[in-house]
Formats: sequence, C-alpha cells, structure tokens
Amino acid sequence: MLTEMGASNGYCRCKMYNTRPTRDSKGKILKHDLQSKELPSTRIMPDRRWFGNTRVVNQKELEFFREELQNRLSSNYNVLLKERKIPMSLLNDNQKQARVHLLDTEPFSDAFGPKTKRKRPKLIASDYESLLKRVDDSQDAFEEKHGASTSAEGGEDGFRDLVRHTMFEKGQSKRIWGELYKVVDSSDVVVQVLDARDPQGTRCYHLERHLKEHCKHKHMILLLNKCDLVPAWATKGWLRILSKEYPALAFHASINKSFGKGSLLSVLRQFSRLKSDKQAISVGFVGYPNVGKSSVINTLRTKNVCKVAPIPGETKVWQYITLTKRIFLIDCPGVVYQNGDTETDIVLKGVVRVTNLQDASEHIGEVLKRVKKEHLKRAYRISDWEDDNDFLVQLCKSTGKLLKGGEPDLMTAAKVILHDWQRGKIPFFVPPPKQEADVNEPEEEKDKGVDDDKESAARKAIEDVISSQQIDDVPIQEDLFSEQELRGETL
Repeated sequence: MLTEMGASNGYCRCKMYNTRPTRDSKGKILKHDLQSKELPSTRIMPDRRWFGNTRVVNQKELEFFREELQNRLSSNYNVLLKERKIPMSLLNDNQKQARVHLLDTEPFSDAFGPKTKRKRPKLIASDYESLLKRVDDSQDAFEEKHGASTSAEGGEDGFRDLVRHTMFEKGQSKRIWGELYKVVDSSDVVVQVLDARDPQGTRCYHLERHLKEHCKHKHMILLLNKCDLVPAWATKGWLRILSKEYPALAFHASINKSFGKGSLLSVLRQFSRLKSDKQAISVGFVGYPNVGKSSVINTLRTKNVCKVAPIPGETKVWQYITLTKRIFLIDCPGVVYQNGDTETDIVLKGVVRVTNLQDASEHIGEVLKRVKKEHLKRAYRISDWEDDNDFLVQLCKSTGKLLKGGEPDLMTAAKVILHDWQRGKIPFFVPPPKQEADVNEPEEEKDKGVDDDKESAARKAIEDVISSQQIDDVPIQEDLFSEQELRGETL
C-alpha cells in the first residue's frame, strides 16, 4: 500500500515537472506551465480614508484662484502649461452658465392642472411677419459677429458667379485642412507666418479662435515675413499692433542675409525652457500659401531642407525637420481660411498660380488701383494710361509681346504683371492704422517684478526679445520706395 502511494506521488511529481502549456484548438495558450489555480486574496483592508477627500479646496481659495487665472489669461504672453491638473470646469464664469429660471416666468400651475391659463402652445413668432423680423435680426447679429460673406451676396451690382473655377478653391480641401490640424495637434508652439505687405489679410482668425477655445496650452507666435518689401515704419507699426494680441516678430527669410533669425531662435529656446518637462518641443509653421513658411525653416536651418518655390502649392504634405535636440520644426501646406474673398483678392494674395489663370487681364484693374502710379511708371516705364486695357497694350508694345499681325498679347503681359506682384517687384503694402500712445505700458512694467520663478523669467525674456526687435533697423530692398515713403510722409 505504501509503495503504491509513493509511486503515485512520484508520478504526480514527474508529471508536474514535465507539464506543458495548455492550448485550445487554435493554438491559443489557456494555461501556462507550472501555473497555480489558486487566486490571490482580493480582500481590501477596511479604512475610512478610502471614502475621504484627497484634494480639498474651499470657496475662498477657489475664488482667489479664479481671479488670478483670469488676470493671467487676459495677457497673451501667459499660457497654461498643464491643463489636466487644473479643474477648469470649476473656474468657468458662473454668469455665462446661469440657468434659466423658467418657473419664475411661468409656474406649473399656469401650465398644467385645473388653474391652467395657457390654452395653446407658445410659439417663437405669432405670425409670418414677426418670424421674418426675427430671422433678419439673427442674420444681422451673425454678420456683425462673424462678418458678411461678400462671395455669397455678390458684388456691388448684386450678381455673382454661380460656380467658381476649382483653381480658386486651392488650399480649402479636406486633405489640406487635415494636414493643418495634424500640424496643430502635434505642435507645442504654432508660428503663424504672415505677409508683411498685408498682415490682416493673411491671418487665420478661425485657427486663433480654435487655439483659444480648445488648445489653451499651446503657444501662438505671429511672424511678419517679407519685411524687406515694406518700409521700416510700417513694419514697426504692425508689430506694435499685433504684439498686443500675440508675440509678433519681423522676419526676412534668406539663407545668407536674414533678419530676425536670432530673435526667433531665442524665443523658441525660451518656449523650450517653459516646456522643460518634455524631452523636446515641436514648432508648427502655418499660414497662407506663398507666404514663405518653408523659406523660414530653411533660414533657421541655414540650408535647403524644405522644397521652396515662388509659386503657391509647392509643399504638399507636412514634414518634420530637426532644429536642435530639443526643438523640432513642422512644415505645413498653405491653407486658405477666408471664403469671403473675391477671385481677384485670391489671385493677389498668391493663392492661385498665375500660369493656370484663364483670363489674367481681368485682375489687372485692381493692381492699378492698389499700386501708386509713380511706382508703375518706374517699374514698366509707361508715362500715362487711360485704363487697364490701355496699360496692357502699351506694355505689350514696349516689351515686344505681340501676336501675329501685330496684335498685343494681353494675356502674357497680364501674367507678367501678376508674377511681379506676387514676387514683390511691385511696391505695395497696407499701412498700419494710426493709434494713440498706450496708457497701460507702466502697468506692464509694474507686473514684471511680481514672480521670479522659471516660467516668469522665460516670459520676461520673450517680452524683451519682442520689444528689442521693434527698435532694430529692418532691412529694405533698395530702389523700392522713395525717401518720403521710407520716412512715412506720404501714404
């Protein structure tokens, strides 16, 4: 009997040592070798601390923190670094989310029960005229807030083209917008590149609202590229205006002779110090087509790392470029934001390639309106003209652009003018609006000595770079403007 028990124990012991994992018919492991069937104890030690609050803040501290946060968020140089650790739902303004006191206006007894006074349902409008008036008021309020769409309403005569050519919808496809949002989601700092000749016309207010509402922890920088094509006083004026909203810098993209490269690099280094908890930060460059996003990246790297061309649509997809070990750059295709622009505005902003235009001569009239007459005389050596057609005819005769029979080639001459416009050979810029001296400057200087931590030091360094660049001399191309225009005496 004992020998049988010993033999059985030895057999079980050998079987335990030689076990293999149990598999099903598909080969999936159901039980590993030498795996015990006994489950560990899942009993939790009873303690009243499991049901207590871990982080508690009283109402006074919450109110104080709400006021301090609102003061900090009012400045565009302050950005949330770690949004997840802050209870943002408790910090929202209660007045904006106040509940509607419906029972005060109409109690239950007036709507239901034997004492009801309401015999028919209350409608928004009692008749057709009141409904129409309500719709008109809401439409006026919407246009006042978001702006009227001139493309939907038509021109001065009230007529508009039913269908636009597909070339005027460049930069508005879902693929391009998908590339933009991929760049925004991957970036810690978003650099919006603007054309210094028309900064407000090349801004994306939709993207700025998106960052303020959904990405408060991301930084925004406005970069005025092509500052060599406008007078220095105009660049400094736009910097003073744009710096009130976001950090703004002037820039001239050139690998050999650049301007603003050191300022932009120092600002990016300060942002990397703010994000010291991250191993590296990503900087995304967004903006209109043909504003020079890829040229700015090439200037920062001092080599041709991005494909550039003086025509829009050269960058097709986003791409990563290494600047330093802690800073990465992201190039984005050009995106068109404002749908209210006319076809001529789209062409003059450089969105459409001039070679693809079917009738380039119809956009020359707007060029003659925007550019001063003396600049056109000096650029094309034409003394006087009656209208845009006469100007093109004289240009064809002076440059020898003629067809068979001596007919002027108006299409080719118009494309030459538009090419010169897009490449900056024709002097043009939008002057900054005149503003009075700021009264709040002493208050900003007073706030500079409040904090001495690392974040405030980096913020002060960024403000110092912005203010110092407004004093520096901005380079300007020679023989582009007269002495009076460079001094700002004539507009």
